[in-house]
Amino acid sequence: MNKQGNTYTFIYSIVLVVVVAAILAVVSLSLKPLQDENIENEKRQNILSSVNISSTPETSKELFDKIIKRQFILNYKGEAIEGNAFEVDIPVEGKKLQKAIKNSPELQKALKDGRMIAEVIKDDKALADIKFPVFVADVDGAIKYILPVYGAGLWGPVWGYLSLNEDKNTVYGVLFDHKGETPGLGAEITQPFFKEQFKSKTIFDNSTLKAITVKKGGNATGAHEVDGISGGTITSKAVETMIADYLKCYEQFLKQIQ
Repeated sequence: MNKQGNTYTFIYSIVLVVVVAAILAVVSLSLKPLQDENIENEKRQNILSSVNISSTPETSKELFDKIIKRQFILNYKGEAIEGNAFEVDIPVEGKKLQKAIKNSPELQKALKDGRMIAEVIKDDKALADIKFPVFVADVDGAIKYILPVYGAGLWGPVWGYLSLNEDKNTVYGVLFDHKGETPGLGAEITQPFFKEQFKSKTIFDNSTLKAITVKKGGNATGAHEVDGISGGTITSKAVETMIADYLKCYEQFLKQIQ
């Protein structure tokens, strides 16, 4: 075969592409277990951080197994369903909830009016398909309930974990993160000065779910209010919305007697 001809060049290019693709596929497969482990460790670290426990990728599994005493999955009616809570893909379930809210005027109205979703919506297939994990932690002998939250920020998703005391009302701690919020503005939701405001706030006023309102301009004064981030109003309100939406879906569980 003429090595200077187009046919040779074409065949050589195809072989080269196939070989490189095969090598990349092998490398990707070999790295996948490590990548999965890193994702799981980061998830454990985030959950632990919501109850104010610091960990590293190396210590997260041991601490998680020690601190988390129970974990289970609920539907929006507060009923336990089968599955492993830790294996629930929070972004996937969060996007399902966003879609369910977008496509259901009845659900939108229930959220706006503050009515209990489980009482208003009896049969919603899209909502019924969403998994809501609960992690029960023992922190120095005190029970804490850890709930994931997920929403849409200014430039991408925002998410986190909210931990409550045994009364299922008083906030013990929070963890927030984001994909692409503006550095120095919305991205500040990850900083201690913002997260520490949530500690000891309450989500109920008697039996009415109030969640947590993020106020603009340093005007937070009430038991259910925190100050938003200056210049990061949209992201701050995204945090408020995701907490409110998720707590409404957990409301039936939160009101259950211990």
